[in-house]
Amino acid sequence: MKTKKLFKLLPFLSLGFLISCGEKKQETVQEDTKVKVSTTIAKLQAVDNISIYTANVQADVINQITPAIPGRIEKIYVEIGDKVSVGQLLVQMESSNLQQQNAQLANLERDYARYSELLKVGGIAQQQVDQMKTQIDILKAAIKNIQDNTQLRSPINGVVTARNYDNGNVFAQLPILTVQQLNSLKAIINVSEADFSKVKIGMPANIKLDVYDNETFAGKVSLIYPTIDAATHTFGVEVAINNRNAKVRPGMYARIELNFGIGQSIVVPDMAVQKQTGSNDKYIYTVENGRAKYHKVELGRRLNADYEILSGINQGDEVIIAGQSRLIDGTPVEK
Repeated sequence: MKTKKLFKLLPFLSLGFLISCGEKKQETVQEDTKVKVSTTIAKLQAVDNISIYTANVQADVINQITPAIPGRIEKIYVEIGDKVSVGQLLVQMESSNLQQQNAQLANLERDYARYSELLKVGGIAQQQVDQMKTQIDILKAAIKNIQDNTQLRSPINGVVTARNYDNGNVFAQLPILTVQQLNSLKAIINVSEADFSKVKIGMPANIKLDVYDNETFAGKVSLIYPTIDAATHTFGVEVAINNRNAKVRPGMYARIELNFGIGQSIVVPDMAVQKQTGSNDKYIYTVENGRAKYHKVELGRRLNADYEILSGINQGDEVIIAGQSRLIDGTPVEK
């Protein structure tokens, strides 16, 4: 009885076995299906060795207008945006003490004139006249110091970029005004220790500002810091910016290019470079032993229809430039 039932089930078991084998065969065929691709060879090419740095533009000269001691502000003569010249009176501080000192000086000078007349007729000793002259000189120096701290003048030709008080306020900690030179600007960049010997005073620099799209401004290296930061292994470099047209302003975000000469770099067509979904990683597929191989790469500059490759592949690698959309690491390929 059991034997008869087994014979009845045999056709169904055979059919299931054949279906199962067919699926495995189909999977094997799928796994071995080769993807059609196009390739080229990664080559070395002579390119400008340009490094790009970012920095904020700042004024070369910044003056904070402040008195030496706290006091009440009588009058501020300028506003933000005003152009000022060297020696121009910007702020008048309370001057009651100055008036007292000037009155005392006037009295001493009258006494000195009288003593000088007495000296001529022998009515007074030379020592008394000299002592009076010394008192006058000391008082004049004191008055000059008071004037410097009550009549605040601009030390430079520039523009007022900040005002922190109003008339009648008492000066405390913040500067009353800030004056900056806008025709003389700079940017400080941090350059890798490896390039220390390559940077020279006077080296030209190209500056690009986000606000002006593709316009390039001229600059040059004006100062090289003499020490290396032990934590970052970089050193500071000041780049002077030519601002004759007054378009550049302190605080603007700048990209600064320094050209270290001609070098050899690996170059591949831009079609070979793919972007990793969900990240900013870039990758390239090469062909090794008939299969696609995944390489994460670091890009340099774009060179027309090519990319400079800083790391990730080697010279002579066979690079896939078409058909990458159907590839994963290890996919069989054919050209």
